[in-house]
Amino acid sequence: MDNSLPPADELALVDRELARLDARRSQLLARRAWLLRVLYAPASPTAPAPFPPAPGARPAAAGPRPPVADSTPRSAQNVLLTLGGTLLTIAAIAFTLVSWGSMGIGGRSVVLCAVTSAALAVPVALLRRGLASTAESVAALGLVLMVLDAYALHRVALPETDGAGYTAVAAAVLAGAWTAYGSALSRLRIPLPVAVVAGQLPLPLGVLAAGGGPTAFAWAALVTAAADGALILWTRPAAVRITAAVGATGLGGWALLTGGWLSLTSPWSGAALLLASAALTLYAARRLPSLAVAASAVAGLATVAAAGGLLRPAVPADWTVPVYVLCGLALVSVWRPSAAPSAPATATAGDGAAEAGGRLPVGVRLGLACAGAGVAALGVVWALPPVAVGLLGPMARTTEVWSGEHADRALTSFPGTAVLVLAMAAAVLAAVPRLWARCVALALVWALLTALPVSLGLPYAATLALQLLTIAAALASAVRPGPLTRGLRRPEPSEGPGTPKAEPAAPAPAGAAGAPGAPWGAWAPSRPRPQAPAAEPGTVLGWLAYACGLVSVPSAVALALDVRAATFAALGALLVLLAGVAVLGTGARRVVAACAAVLTATGLVVAVAAAAGWEDHWTALALLLVPAATAAVGAKARPVALPVEITGAVVALPAFALAASRPAFLALALALGGVIAAATAVRPERRRFASWTAAALFLLATWVRLAVWEVATPEAYTLPVTVPALVVGFLRRRRDRDASSWTAYGPGLAATLLPSLLAAWTDPEWPRPLALGVAALIVTLLGARFRLQALLVLGGSVLALDGLHELAPYVVQAVGALPRWLPPALAGLLLLAVGATYEQRLRDARRLRDRVARMR
Repeated sequence: MDNSLPPADELALVDRELARLDARRSQLLARRAWLLRVLYAPASPTAPAPFPPAPGARPAAAGPRPPVADSTPRSAQNVLLTLGGTLLTIAAIAFTLVSWGSMGIGGRSVVLCAVTSAALAVPVALLRRGLASTAESVAALGLVLMVLDAYALHRVALPETDGAGYTAVAAAVLAGAWTAYGSALSRLRIPLPVAVVAGQLPLPLGVLAAGGGPTAFAWAALVTAAADGALILWTRPAAVRITAAVGATGLGGWALLTGGWLSLTSPWSGAALLLASAALTLYAARRLPSLAVAASAVAGLATVAAAGGLLRPAVPADWTVPVYVLCGLALVSVWRPSAAPSAPATATAGDGAAEAGGRLPVGVRLGLACAGAGVAALGVVWALPPVAVGLLGPMARTTEVWSGEHADRALTSFPGTAVLVLAMAAAVLAAVPRLWARCVALALVWALLTALPVSLGLPYAATLALQLLTIAAALASAVRPGPLTRGLRRPEPSEGPGTPKAEPAAPAPAGAAGAPGAPWGAWAPSRPRPQAPAAEPGTVLGWLAYACGLVSVPSAVALALDVRAATFAALGALLVLLAGVAVLGTGARRVVAACAAVLTATGLVVAVAAAAGWEDHWTALALLLVPAATAAVGAKARPVALPVEITGAVVALPAFALAASRPAFLALALALGGVIAAATAVRPERRRFASWTAAALFLLATWVRLAVWEVATPEAYTLPVTVPALVVGFLRRRRDRDASSWTAYGPGLAATLLPSLLAAWTDPEWPRPLALGVAALIVTLLGARFRLQALLVLGGSVLALDGLHELAPYVVQAVGALPRWLPPALAGLLLLAVGATYEQRLRDARRLRDRVARMR
């Protein structure tokens, strides 16, 4: 609302808006009252009063709502009619099966004709009176009676007739009669769908009666399905079309399955049946756009099965799958993404729905392409086992390392055409200018190179060389993914941080959409939201190639362990490749390559140690070269420094584990690790963590050395911790006077005082308790002098506990020498003294607590 108006004009504007709102509210209340009368008024033959059009009409007062019935009259009527028709049908069946034989031929004829004629004639009169539901029930009874008439006729007049042939003729007659009956009484909904159901039986049953085999039965089913398709296309009742669709699906599916089976046993018969089914399904797909994709996909699968069945006998057994895949890829060619419109045009069932130039509709082409792609995908799945064997087979080692035994692997247990399937699929996908297609093509090329040695049975040297070349190509593509993205369409630029912001819209005039004076219900279009930027194709393809290369590395290393020279050659080549990616790559790929290079160097060191015949403790010392090298590299290569140094530190753990069998070498290894950490701590960005790590390693090395010397004195282990910790705490207190004494001195003092206190309590000699008491006294005095809480509390507590331990035997001896009444008397006197001076003692305790709390 414009607040710059004069008060009088603004008041008039407010009054107009309020009057408009009141009028709208009155109109809505009147509408609500009318709706309530329509919903809850008692049933009457007269229609409810129309809604008053006047916007200012007063809403009618709504009375109390009547109770809602449990069911509507129409639903209750349907239930009653259904039950009645069911009972009459049961009675008719019982009469036909039980009482039929007790009547003569004349009586039977009269009963059948009379009852059936009456059941079929009564609906005519009922429809004239408007009783449609009753007419439906009686008509259903009449249809059932016609089936019973046919059954009775066969039992009495034609008992020698073949059952299948008679059923086929009877079904045809009943289908025709029900069609005529339903067409004459078009208001009945049951006869026409039931006629469609009966129409499914004549041809298949007639073929069975004539002794036809599976092929003839399938053709009969296909013809019947074609008739159902005609009903779907050229009839209007929904029930008829649905029934025909169910029949066409069932019988057409049976024909397709039979054709697929025949394409394996009798190719020409199966091909004819499959192609006929495909032609009918494709015609239905063109005429029914809503089912175009699904129907054309079925037609495409039938076409591929037919073509593959004809070509299969002409090729060796190993070429069967490639033949089907080739047929599927040929079917994929009907889809041309570059020429496809952005959205399929809307078409009706009768216009043909074809694009300009006579091409197939979009939905049909898409379904055919999906069918071909599905066949190709199944072929790729068939070709995956050699990929798994090529990737995981070397890891399933059954021989010793460097034994030279590698000829027992099952390298020729898969057909050589598996790589041909992968090559065809990769070639087709590589020609599609879409990112997803290039990604799948890249993965298929990697799978092809992995499966090639398994499928072709290549020798050991060629297999290892091919794996190393695959890794090199993958890592090179990860560093320079430009060739992989050639021909790809670049992602559309989207609104991002660099996109200039839109100017704010000018205020809408009064009465416009979104303005303060706009009518109720008006709206204004919102500003489009910015979209997230699309990923670069080079980044996605580079990561995929990188992942493929890294996945192949463990397989190549495991394969190289068969021969000593191959191990050194493979590890050296991998180290060079990964180091190259770490130097030339960018982003996270560079970091991962650097860490992988560290692990490869670790494997190379272990291989050298194993070739030299070193023992475990010497191998442990050699492994420490890896963290030393990573510390040196981390000082130069800043982008990958931290991950490389962490990986090197992780490598030091197995080195310590290998040296654990010789404690002296373990102490040396820990000390060398401390030296490496101390050298790393020289750098400012690593000083905090590396210095603590170096201190911990030096301390562990000292403890291990003391254990080797069989030193049992705890102070020998704790003082190397206490002295540096107290020095560090002193330096920190000089730099930060507000630092707590518990943080600065608490850990160092506790590291020695507490273990020494435990040792003193179990030591029967007097020197240790005396030395501990003197040290605790000095710490307590220093704490009191410099007002340091940690020193005062720790020193005083240890001094008190140490003195209690030393005085306890004498106290026990003295208490044992006193009369038994004296200790309770002394305790009573003590309590009296405390109680008499309770307030003073309480103030003293609070003063002591406050004084200690004020210490740092």
